Amino acid sequence: MSDFDTVPVNDVPEDAAILDVREDYEWVAGHADGAIHIPLDQLPARLEELDPDEDLYVICRTGGRSFRAAQWLTGQGYAAINVAGGMDQWLESGKPLVSDNGLKPLIL
Repeated sequence: MSDFDTVPVNDVPEDAAILDVREDYEWVAGHADGAIHIPLDQLPARLEELDPDEDLYVICRTGGRSFRAAQWLTGQGYAAINVAGGMDQWLESGKPLVSDNGLKPLIL
């Protein structure tokens, strides 16, 4: 049982604050436009970069890391929502992607 919600990709609002907890190389290859990038292992040290009063839609590649991040964030008093299926589902749903390497965005 978890203290946070899990939602499918299609239920993420267009103006949502998306927290991507994947590794740097995954982020560079492709991510949601406007997302915040903090790799899972850096989250405790970079917590102050997040707004505790904002709903955070937490995403990774398939949902495992985002589940752990949402669980931890909720324990710290943040409103975290896990995105089921992660960036794999984001891509399959046709949601927009951008990359930081000048190449066509892809999900690693």
